[in-house]
Amino acid sequence: MTLPSIPPHAKADILAQALPYIRKFHGKTMVIKYGGNAMTDPALQRAFAEDVVLLKLVGINPVVVHGGGPQIETALKRLGKQGHFIQGMRVTDAETMEVVEWVLAGEVQQDIVGLINQAGGKAVGLTGRDGAMIRAKKLKMLDHQNPQVEHDVGQVGDIVAIDPSVVKALQDDAFIPVVSPIGFGEENESYNINADVVASRLATTLQAEKLLLLTNIPGVLNKAGQLLPTLTARQIDELVADGTISGGMLPKIAGAIDAAKAGVHAVHIVDGRVPHAMLLEILTDQAYGTMICNQ
Repeated sequence: MTLPSIPPHAKADILAQALPYIRKFHGKTMVIKYGGNAMTDPALQRAFAEDVVLLKLVGINPVVVHGGGPQIETALKRLGKQGHFIQGMRVTDAETMEVVEWVLAGEVQQDIVGLINQAGGKAVGLTGRDGAMIRAKKLKMLDHQNPQVEHDVGQVGDIVAIDPSVVKALQDDAFIPVVSPIGFGEENESYNINADVVASRLATTLQAEKLLLLTNIPGVLNKAGQLLPTLTARQIDELVADGTISGGMLPKIAGAIDAAKAGVHAVHIVDGRVPHAMLLEILTDQAYGTMICNQ
């Protein structure tokens, strides 16, 4: 990050202002859901990788959970398949599951690992199979309007349990875990799990200080398009009921409120289109999204 227009004393002030946050969060775990424009724009990719490495260097333990919706969609189109979604979840038949695995655990994950390593970090890619980390079962998706109706979304998983041992072992050895949201079932079958849900459950299991969800929007917006800087559980219920929160934002919000209720100190939905937004959110007083409060 270059700051050519800022004089040296101002740069020193910026670093000094970050010191209390570095001290406060030293040794703490932060789970980051990486997605949206931040995953596809080269400049934002580099900024994200630099931020993750900087957090690790100042004594904070980042854990990255990534999505890959656009990359999966591109791969499916190359195969002549059309993606289909129900209530924000991708319907995943056996063929689609194969594509999901090689895109997420292969192409996408290795790109992220490479970027972090190039920025000076030591990243290691994982899926839910590694270290038996994410045990899952078939998701039973009930219709939001009529709970008597159940949608079949194929090999989409619901998390049964998370064993964070492998993540903790990597953290202790100064590595940065990069997790693909793929779980496994009792019959060794694979499950595609929503990355926001994995990030939220992993943050809860690791007793993370913060959960940050990078998005393509400024945060949660009201019907007038205005940013809501903070939200409580009750306000979220009202926004879901009146349709303000819908589609792909539903699992993101559900996971955020679950994490907040389970003890994650702060959950932030962050505007990933802003360069270094994650760093600004963690180490300054600036807010670049919506904070979810458990009230």
